[in-house]
Formats: sequence, structure tokens, C-alpha cells
Amino acid sequence: MITTVVFDLDDTLYNEIDYCRSGFQAVSSYLSAKPSYPPSATIFDAIWTQFSAGNYGYAFNAALDNLKLPCNQQIINELIEVYRNHKPALQLPALSRQILDNLKPKFNLALLTDGFMPAQRLKVEALGIQSYFGCIIYTEELGRQFWKPSPAGFERIVAHFTVDPATCVYIGDNPIKDFIAPNQLGFTTIQLISPDAIHKLTAPHPSAHPAHTIKSLAQLEYLLDRLNVSA
Repeated sequence: MITTVVFDLDDTLYNEIDYCRSGFQAVSSYLSAKPSYPPSATIFDAIWTQFSAGNYGYAFNAALDNLKLPCNQQIINELIEVYRNHKPALQLPALSRQILDNLKPKFNLALLTDGFMPAQRLKVEALGIQSYFGCIIYTEELGRQFWKPSPAGFERIVAHFTVDPATCVYIGDNPIKDFIAPNQLGFTTIQLISPDAIHKLTAPHPSAHPAHTIKSLAQLEYLLDRLNVSA
């Protein structure tokens, strides 16, 4: 019998590309306020062009170069800080809210998310989802070494609710890191394969494969019901 449902955040409960867009807008506004810099829309278009082409790690560098604006590591670090510290313009998708509303009376709900702080906390606040979860784990607060695939965050959730890992379900999107630890601990793992996800990844080895896959959160409740019947 399932007692606890654990969610990933980015590209699971909302589309991470919406956060990226919000962050790029914040960076563009920051730069456009500098003397003789182009308008915010021009800077945003340059960053978005790089990002859309798959240049995830160096979008700022390439955009500044293309706009013939100063670019050095100090400037890039400033832009990263603006990006990570901005208050994102995010809205929880209606389907995610419906799923959380439906599951909250039935299960312990937890959120486990990797990523830099305070960005992850600001995302949660912008989405307005704190009240759904009896436990929220920001792995960055435990230490970078405890990001997934570390089991530390999952173990804390199990301890918080005092439950058997075999009664826990984890829903995530990233087969590179999301499912290794919960598989080892005995969770039932579910991968959400969304066409809107930024990264299209495949599991590097069998231990990283999820037990189940869904293409929409709309399929989650049916799958949970099936798992409970078969338990």
C-alpha cells in the first residue's frame, strides 16, 4: 500500500523552460539598465536564441559576444547571480494543481529538488505549493555532495514520515540521476516523459531506469491506483 508520494520539481510539476525565460528576462532588464546598452528585448532575444539552439552553458557569453558587449568572467558571474536570485514569474499548471489537490488527502506528499539556492526556494514560493507538502528537501541545503543521485534526501523523507521505503513512490523526469537512489532504497519510481522538458535524456545503465513511465501527470492517479491494487 502506498503511503508517500515524492515529487521532483523542475520539469515535473512545472515546465523548467518557464523559469529559464523568467531568468533571462531578469538578466536582460539588469543589463539594459547599464549606460549605452541595448533595450531589454534585444538582449533577451540574443540570450534566447543561444538557449534555444542548445547552448545552455554559455548562452550569456555568446549573447554578449554577438551584441558586442563586454564579456568577462566577472560579468558572467554577476549575470548568474541575477538569474539565480530573481523572483521568478511562474504559475503552477492547472493539471499539477489538480493532481496535488487530489493526492494530498490520500498520501503523505513530499518534494525533493536539486539546484542552487535561493533559486529552488524562490521557485517553490512563486508556484505557491509549499502547503501541499509535509516535507520539502532542498538538497543544496544538505550540501552539494547530497544532490541526486545521493540517497540522502530520500532517506530524510522516509525518516520524516516514519514509513517503509517500499511504500513510497517517486516521480521525476531525469533518468541520469533521479531514479538511482530511490531504486536502491526500494521506492517505486516513475518517470514523467514530457515533450516540453528541456533535456531529452536516457538512463546510462539499468540501475537508473524507472520502474514505470508516464507521458503526462494526468496518468499518475490511475497508475497509483493500479500500484495500490497490486500491492
